[in-house]
Amino acid sequence: MTNHKLKMWWETARPKTLPLALASIFTGSALAYWADKESFNLTVMLLCLLTTILLQVLSNFANDYGDHQKGSDTEERIGPLRGIQQGAISANELKWGLILMAVGSFFSGAFLIGIAYQSLTDLLAFAGLGILAIIAAITYTVGAKPYGYLGLGDLSVLLFFGLLGVGGTYYLQTHSIDSLITLPALGSGLLATAVLNINNLRDIEQDAKVGKNTLVVRIGPKKGRIYHCVLLSIAALCYVLFATSTAFSPWHFLFLLAFPLLLKHALFVYRSKEPTVLRPMLAQMSMISLFINILFSLGLLIG
Repeated sequence: MTNHKLKMWWETARPKTLPLALASIFTGSALAYWADKESFNLTVMLLCLLTTILLQVLSNFANDYGDHQKGSDTEERIGPLRGIQQGAISANELKWGLILMAVGSFFSGAFLIGIAYQSLTDLLAFAGLGILAIIAAITYTVGAKPYGYLGLGDLSVLLFFGLLGVGGTYYLQTHSIDSLITLPALGSGLLATAVLNINNLRDIEQDAKVGKNTLVVRIGPKKGRIYHCVLLSIAALCYVLFATSTAFSPWHFLFLLAFPLLLKHALFVYRSKEPTVLRPMLAQMSMISLFINILFSLGLLIG
């Protein structure tokens, strides 16, 4: 395999989106440590990381494959040309890459559940959620009626990178449920949804032409930019409410150091009416999301 082809596979995996997977697992694990130091399990955390990264890459492969099958990726696309667009990766090769990631996700998730579960209910619930996650990763753009083309991608990201990503990681270590965990879980999910929204704002014109009716296509670019600011505002509020409710230490507010970056990003997106200028904002939003979650997690560990 040539260096160029390896580079195309790497770009198809979309490494700029992988911080989202890291953010949710770090936050869920830090919350588990904060709730009960004895319950924190490094092996479970690492397996959660591996499984989530494999699912993210699976979703990215499936997205490229599905868009290619439907003819959604054209030369008008503002984002970087994908490997399958350039002919560096064939549709059949990408399909097998997709299958490989699905199998890897399945076995990694099965190993995780096998180590972490404590009851039959845990086993059945997380096995079902794991299979659902694999199906959701594939059917975002693949299939007769992919939900990404129906404007439901935002809801999926909120669920899997927030409530399930953070909450599931927390539960697999503590085997308990705390309603307060919903706040940072929702915050993490909303920041991840903002990354998808940047992608959809950038590609709004081409998506509209090919019938990919993302939420932004449905509501329009102006409301899409307002929606982006609302996502960031509610996410910030979630972290603040959690810290205020558990203010045993000022370290719990460490994440506030990242808020100037969040505000600057929100203002830039709100003022940007040309989709082309949003191209670097996807990676920026992804890193801001990771930065906020790392500071939030560090605050819990230190505090």
